[in-house]
Amino acid sequence: MENKIIELDVREDIKNKLEPFQKIMGAIKDLEAGDVFILHAPFKPSPLFTVLKAKGFEHEAEEIEKKHWKVTFTKRG
Repeated sequence: MENKIIELDVREDIKNKLEPFQKIMGAIKDLEAGDVFILHAPFKPSPLFTVLKAKGFEHEAEEIEKKHWKVTFTKRG
């Protein structure tokens, strides 16, 4: 079975002062071991690292450019 990849860009939400936490939690709720969640954000979402680590995710953060971070979360097996 192939791993799922979900990609979500919350930069516009944050620019419009919308809290993306529920959208993020909704995106990851059905992910299983080996699945990947890619998040695009305007800053390094450090508090989210702790929350998703508790849900079994490892992460890799990369600054693409000013105000664009790409974080790849992988669900551990």
